[in-house]
Amino acid sequence: MMHNVAVVIEDRHPTEDLLGLYEGVPLTERETYGAFEMPDKISIYRLPLCEMCTDEIELAAEVEITVIHEIAHHFGIDDDSLHAMGWG
Repeated sequence: MMHNVAVVIEDRHPTEDLLGLYEGVPLTERETYGAFEMPDKISIYRLPLCEMCTDEIELAAEVEITVIHEIAHHFGIDDDSLHAMGWG
């Protein structure tokens, strides 16, 4: 269900303390999407995730939560709705 979405791993966001970031137009807000559109981008920030976790098991869980959180934004689910569903 996800088309034209780049998922990248970066060390950290250049200006904000983030674990992940969705950049694009959520599916719920798109009117048209043609062949010349740049892909949406989901960035996962490696260093903040590593710094907040004490072991690999905790890191894997936080990465999963972060990826799901950013994918949810792609599908038009905002932070308030994610929090209400227990994802943040």
